[in-house]
Amino acid sequence: MNKFLEEILDQPEALKRTLRYYTSSAGMASLEKVKKAMSDHQFEQIIFTGMGSSYFTGFAASNLFNGLGIPSFVVNASELLHYNLSLLKKKTLLICFSQSGESFEIRELLERLSSNTVCVGILNIEDSTLALKADIALYSKSGVEEMTSTKTFITTKLVAYILGWYLSGKWDKPRQTQIKKLIYACYKMLEHYPSYIGDVLRFLGDIHAIQIIARGACFASACQSALMFKEANKIAGTGILGGEFRHGPMEMVQEGFQSILFAPMGKTYSQSIKMAEDIARFGGKVLLLTNGDKNFDDANIFPIQIDCDDEYIFSILSVIPVQILIDEYAKVRGYEAGSFSRGAKVTVVE
Repeated sequence: MNKFLEEILDQPEALKRTLRYYTSSAGMASLEKVKKAMSDHQFEQIIFTGMGSSYFTGFAASNLFNGLGIPSFVVNASELLHYNLSLLKKKTLLICFSQSGESFEIRELLERLSSNTVCVGILNIEDSTLALKADIALYSKSGVEEMTSTKTFITTKLVAYILGWYLSGKWDKPRQTQIKKLIYACYKMLEHYPSYIGDVLRFLGDIHAIQIIARGACFASACQSALMFKEANKIAGTGILGGEFRHGPMEMVQEGFQSILFAPMGKTYSQSIKMAEDIARFGGKVLLLTNGDKNFDDANIFPIQIDCDDEYIFSILSVIPVQILIDEYAKVRGYEAGSFSRGAKVTVVE
């Protein structure tokens, strides 16, 4: 078994460790520190920031916070550093994602924060620069990760969601039970992937470029999936919002077009299903990740059922079949997925 697959298979345990921590007194105390800071400082804005996988996580987190009535937005850390630093002149809760805690742009931002800014770090490495310099540190419990981000991506996203639920009074027993169901579904999905992954490979065929389409919180998973295709398979993958795909990119669709589409039950389910059907009608192929019960008889649509009824939790679970696809496709091409040849796991230069 290769290292990338080992890290994929460790994800249920990583989620379990994260849940255990945020139902413990230590984890709850960390969440309470953020709640107290919001009460004490009466922030004018909440900004999520990060790079790569961490930036994508901020998009999902901001969607959840806004849906819970906690206004927020996300800015890429490099763009915040060089072009938008004036935003931090306001009283700001800055939530920085960095799995390593050592990303160059995050370290630079930490040196430029004003007294108006309280920094919360959401990260995996406890003795990192972000852990030491943030006002409050919230840890994911993914464990060591050496390859392209898998378990750090889903555990970091879970921590951000837990923070949103806690701040809105929704980190309760029913919600924690939902996460236990997520962990069980994650185990089952990884147990059963050999039964369908060969069919997925045959359905997609040789991949030269792939469009990955989503709306809402799943856009983070689409962008992460595209990044994994680029990092792990050296294939041009693009994450794109479903609404944006209608505004021009649909013109690319023809025979030979390949896509992955996230379609959870929720606010934009019908739009996503219509898009899958339109792509198929124009001759393109769609690997459809959904928890809907619609039957498809179109040979250009390959549905994978995701056992999850919450749109935000779906965005965690639904990335796993893509991870498996990427690992299996690398084997077909004769190399190990997830290793770095042009850069490194942690980007410490700009």
